[in-house]
Amino acid sequence: MERKVTGSEQGWWIVSHAGKIWLPKGELPFGSAAAWSLTGFPARQIGEWQGAAVWLICHEMSASMASPRQLLTIEHDLFQLAGRGVQLAEFYRSHRFCGYCSHPMHLSRTENACLCSHCHERYYPQIAPCVIMAIRRGDQILLAQHLRHRGGIYTVLAGFVEVGETLEQAVAREVMEESQIVVKNLRYVASQPWPFPHSLMVAFMADYQSGELQADPSELLDIGWYRYDQLPMLPPPGTIARRLIEDTVVLCREA
Repeated sequence: MERKVTGSEQGWWIVSHAGKIWLPKGELPFGSAAAWSLTGFPARQIGEWQGAAVWLICHEMSASMASPRQLLTIEHDLFQLAGRGVQLAEFYRSHRFCGYCSHPMHLSRTENACLCSHCHERYYPQIAPCVIMAIRRGDQILLAQHLRHRGGIYTVLAGFVEVGETLEQAVAREVMEESQIVVKNLRYVASQPWPFPHSLMVAFMADYQSGELQADPSELLDIGWYRYDQLPMLPPPGTIARRLIEDTVVLCREA
């Protein structure tokens, strides 16, 4: 339930707007609302971490707004709560008006939803499922440099699940579209909420079956097979892509 901050509230403060998060001094604010000059803002508690409340304020600060990616190195559970806050803030911002009748909407007092007083439509945050997969061939792993990645990072393949598609079908299609190869022995590994902007990453491992490697130029700068002990620059720890790579390296050593 949303409330106006009195100043005495304690905890972690997620101040978010347009997919960005407020990181004064490069860190997530912790302490009293008054100490961070947040008195008077509307806020709602979205969780708890290490016995302290986690608060969400939907507002754009004049300075120190940054990408949530800067929080990847903090504690995993706290990063997930921060990502939850960023996604909720963006959901509220994009649902100020009803998509059916265009009337103004208001937030539910009992759940994460936006309500229309005119046509009584109810909207919930939507999540876009995305498959991410590590592909192994003997003692090698398939890694690619994506157009959207900076700094020369190589990572595993990934893509959004399309309407009417299973997760397994999405893996096969994305791999074929981006690399022109066929995979087999698909295994589920784990999942990770990913607030960029509102995805759920579903991770798989697979083995190479057939095909000649060829990168999709509309998605990739480069692609190749890399021996487990000769890897290029990888995604940072804390990402599910890094976990997939590290788990595959273990299998490659045993090959």
